[in-house]
Amino acid sequence: MITYNILVCEDDKSIGNSIKIFLENKGYTVFNAYNGVEALKIFEEESIHLVIMDLMMPLMSGEEAIRKLRKDTYVPIIILSAKSEEEDKVNGLNIGADDYITKPFNANELVARVNSAIRRFYRYTEDENSDDKIEVSDAVLDLNKKILEINGREVHLTSIEFDILKLLMSNPGRIFSMDEIYERVWNEPAIESKTVSVHVRRIREKIEIDPKNPRYLKVAWGVGYKFEAS
Repeated sequence: MITYNILVCEDDKSIGNSIKIFLENKGYTVFNAYNGVEALKIFEEESIHLVIMDLMMPLMSGEEAIRKLRKDTYVPIIILSAKSEEEDKVNGLNIGADDYITKPFNANELVARVNSAIRRFYRYTEDENSDDKIEVSDAVLDLNKKILEINGREVHLTSIEFDILKLLMSNPGRIFSMDEIYERVWNEPAIESKTVSVHVRRIREKIEIDPKNPRYLKVAWGVGYKFEAS
């Protein structure tokens, strides 16, 4: 059985220790960091499968730490922050986070979000011999490596970006509403489905020559999104 290692970066030691207890009770191994610099050091030294990151910390902010992590890794990152405005959540997703939880948080919700992120990101990588791929025109989604190839060019994806593309590319030409995408990718009711548009915009920036005039990932205004097969 695989043991997953989680890095918790939270400058409030009482909150960090509480999260450690919650997650270790569920079978995870937890490494605590108390600022962004320490978090990056632990990430380099240990095999980390998921990161929980506070935003407001000494020495290096959570935003800066996430940007640095995203230069080298696509492991799931969950932001844990007291900032609760919609703009804060959108900004967090834009810098590369997969999910956003506001303080004060419910322990069961936090564990559920961690479980969901782990399942999404690692369910296809546990079989090292898997060579399953989804091909739509000149786009190829490798389910094992979690890489998209467009005309032979590799595009690295976050776990959420991967699952959104997997859903759309498995059903080329079919339009999915934001609510439907959220429910099927996040596996929960569509409470914050607007975040789907943030992830779609990030995907377009990675795969489209002209994101404002997309060839692959298209919008049906007032309806939703589809991956074009042409």
